[in-house]
Amino acid sequence: MGKKSGVYAAIVIFSFFIFGLMEIKCAAMGLPKNLKWLTNNSDPVFSSTEAKKGGTFHSSIMSFPLTFRTVGPDSNSSFRSAILDNQLSLINIHPNTESIIPEIATHWAYGDDKKTMYFKLDKQAKWSDGKPVSSHDFAYTLEFMRSKFIVAPWYNDYYTKEIEKVIVYDDHTLAVVATKAQPDLHLRVGINPTPEHYYGKLDKKFVRKYNWKIAPNTGPYQVYDFKKGKYIKFKRKRNWWAKDHRYSKNRFNVNTVIYKVIRDSNVLWEYFKKGKIDAFVITIPKYWHVKTKTPVVENGYVHKIWFFNDTQQSAQGMWLNQDRAIFKDKEVRYAFAHSMNIQKVIKKVLRNDYYRLEHGFMGYGSYSNNSIHARRFDLEKVKNYLKNENWKRGGDGIWEKNGKRFSVEVSYHFDEHTKRLVVLKEEAKKAGIELRLQRLDPAAAYKKVLEKRHDVAWSGWSTSLRPQYWEHFHSTNAHKPQTNNITNTDDPEMDKLIEAYRSSLEEDERIAVSLKIQEKIHDIGMYVPTFMVPYVRHAYWRWWKLPAASGTKISGNLFDPFGSTTGGLFWYDKHVHETTKAAVKRKEKLKPVTIIDKTYKMENI
Repeated sequence: MGKKSGVYAAIVIFSFFIFGLMEIKCAAMGLPKNLKWLTNNSDPVFSSTEAKKGGTFHSSIMSFPLTFRTVGPDSNSSFRSAILDNQLSLINIHPNTESIIPEIATHWAYGDDKKTMYFKLDKQAKWSDGKPVSSHDFAYTLEFMRSKFIVAPWYNDYYTKEIEKVIVYDDHTLAVVATKAQPDLHLRVGINPTPEHYYGKLDKKFVRKYNWKIAPNTGPYQVYDFKKGKYIKFKRKRNWWAKDHRYSKNRFNVNTVIYKVIRDSNVLWEYFKKGKIDAFVITIPKYWHVKTKTPVVENGYVHKIWFFNDTQQSAQGMWLNQDRAIFKDKEVRYAFAHSMNIQKVIKKVLRNDYYRLEHGFMGYGSYSNNSIHARRFDLEKVKNYLKNENWKRGGDGIWEKNGKRFSVEVSYHFDEHTKRLVVLKEEAKKAGIELRLQRLDPAAAYKKVLEKRHDVAWSGWSTSLRPQYWEHFHSTNAHKPQTNNITNTDDPEMDKLIEAYRSSLEEDERIAVSLKIQEKIHDIGMYVPTFMVPYVRHAYWRWWKLPAASGTKISGNLFDPFGSTTGGLFWYDKHVHETTKAAVKRKEKLKPVTIIDKTYKMENI
């Protein structure tokens, strides 16, 4: 171990030395000739010119994060996005056109090798501590993300195997070189900067030292106050360097955003009705159809909106841990899938508002394999699969083999999902399978699943512009904690397909391999898809305003305050707030408002 660490340290030192020489050399040589510099100041804006600055937006989190770090142990929590959304990248993607738009870089160019992109930085770009953002901060990102001291295997691997180097030409000109040519190069190399002046030389104290530090950022907001277990407050930067940029103007309007820890959704709903929380997601049918039949909505003080989007669907479902003895057999996994009566949940609990998710990568256009259909509830198939593997029904009706019952624990964290799981439990019992439901605090649930201590994880994943397979299904990430391969998939054929997908230059080939990977996922059967929700629904106090088109094509939260791609579109209307408070005090009824926005509704639903 000591010898290996010493060799690694020597490699890092040598690489850093060479990297420094490379910077000097490239700066001396200058940029390649005949580069075609591109920018984009012509795509349509998606904010509203009616937006105003001001107000405090009160939101909530179900549990306090275990760290403010965005890499390393315990960093992969749901709150992490609030921090990362305020850390801009070189470029962004327009939410409606999918074209590249400027972010920290104002211009970009492609190298002839198809693996290098060149960038010119906005000279006004600044860190929240006032220091200028420079090309060196992007070079430092590689050193930071490759460091063993951040204890983040996924990032170590990605920034080693996917990004070859960052070349600094001057303080505001750089190139990012991928390890191989690829069709969506901009999605690979549009990296974030890391503040070199803040972190400096990393060491083994990193994880503990930066657990609760507020790192400098480049986005519109920064954390300015927090109390562990209670709240986190963000403040808008009044003189944010990008506030007048084409795709940022009239966005990020709220002065202050406060996240209060409220661990129970029922308590949160009561807070909302009292005006202590400003917006509430009511996508769940119980809220849209039943709970909103309440005076604050019926009297017009709170508005409702149903906004359809057209975007990649989250891989919601049940993730089976194949390191558990019971799930090592594929036919047993198939039997489990056929014992899940998802359609009954949709009908009985979800009022037919939701759609069945057929597989984990729907909504990715040509990259989605639409020939795949999720396994349906089928008692006969459950019986056949288990009998073929020598399982027998026990005295209580549950299948048994070698003295062990088919009884598995389902770990989840959202209380509103309990009714769904109770129906699945009742139906699975008919099939001879016992589900033991374990509801945990969100942070505890994330920790348990990432440490691979679960039987079945009831969970979903965030989406990206293209399907991502390596982190979830490659054997490199199996049988170890703190990776996203929570099914511990370890399949040589799958590995080959994923490696082919990652290394392919031709888009047609990548699409073909993507379809095969999805077939392989279905064949292995470690994932049971559940629901697709191609929309979002909110209840919100009427003093919060939205653009004419309430969101973008890919908006998943109309009241996301920070997201650089789709967030910060709403604003506060002080006059309406005052008139609403007066109406409430007088018990005056206003006109109830329900908005159905189909601007971006999917064509095939």
